[in-house]
Amino acid sequence: MFYDVIVIGAGQAGLAMGYYLKQAKLSFLILDKGSAIGESWKNRYDSLTLFTPRSYSSLPGLALKGEESIYPTKDVISDYLSLYANTFSLPIQLNTAIKRLDKEEHFTLYTTQGEYHCKNVIIATGPFQEPFIPEFSHLLSENILQVHSSMYKNPSQLQEGTTLVVGGGNSGAQIAVELSYNKEVYLSVGHQMRFLPQDIGNKNIFWWFDKLGIYKANVHSRVGQFIKNQPDPIFGFELRSQIKRGKVMLKHRVTSADNNQLHFDDGSSIEVSNIIWSTGFKSDYSWINIPFVVDEKGLPIHQRGVTNIKGLFFLGLVWQNSRGSALLQGVGMDAKYLVEKLSRNI
Repeated sequence: MFYDVIVIGAGQAGLAMGYYLKQAKLSFLILDKGSAIGESWKNRYDSLTLFTPRSYSSLPGLALKGEESIYPTKDVISDYLSLYANTFSLPIQLNTAIKRLDKEEHFTLYTTQGEYHCKNVIIATGPFQEPFIPEFSHLLSENILQVHSSMYKNPSQLQEGTTLVVGGGNSGAQIAVELSYNKEVYLSVGHQMRFLPQDIGNKNIFWWFDKLGIYKANVHSRVGQFIKNQPDPIFGFELRSQIKRGKVMLKHRVTSADNNQLHFDDGSSIEVSNIIWSTGFKSDYSWINIPFVVDEKGLPIHQRGVTNIKGLFFLGLVWQNSRGSALLQGVGMDAKYLVEKLSRNI
């Protein structure tokens, strides 16, 4: 079968795109390598809670039910994504990994389930593809338990002894706080952390961001550029409290490793038994067999998700158009924009 559109990825971006494609009455199929909708959320660490409340954690067309001011857990979001796909009867094929994407007169996708052909392709694999761990991690002793934050579940995974969490984002902050109640915990951060309250005057901070135009600020605007160039703030004050109590000890950026020791850029070193690498992810678009789609760093070349290749689009990228582009509440705006764009190509 030849489709108007094939969407790669059935996460929040792919589902939002499916919603608007169905409204546009286009023939489409969503392909995903996972075995279930919401699987990536379900597999995250047990205590994961979003820093956006339910009122800012919905995709277009279906509100996340429950008290709007409550912060949903990762299982709530996983179940919501499954419900979303079922509610709108989105055509999704699971257990289908993309091996190669070619284009001649039309696009051909070579997958683990055979070939697919279409006029347009939406790459909605999102920003969290391949876990990034520094190369020098291989220099550490085999006696140290190392795990990336995407594979961390709960404290029972870890060995006895000191734990180092590397990375000062919100995931690293949540994990460090959780571990600090039962373990000696160090947190390695390469920048000055900024803490913001989750609520101000009985309103969530994202409500204020929205009212002040920060949440939807265009990436090319002065406000957007300023926010983009700042490290993401830590939402909530739990980590700050644990630091003040001496339960989480801050370290500078980790620079190298040697057997049981980690070395930091201030010249200090520590010995640890466990390391949680909350060091983010890297993109892998090596399967795209089309020139001029990614730059020398392997990152997509696009304008708000529109590439220079006719019919090829990206969705769900960090700062694709605004701060909210890679978040549940914001990805729908970009999806709607792209459907309007590609409809002209049908």
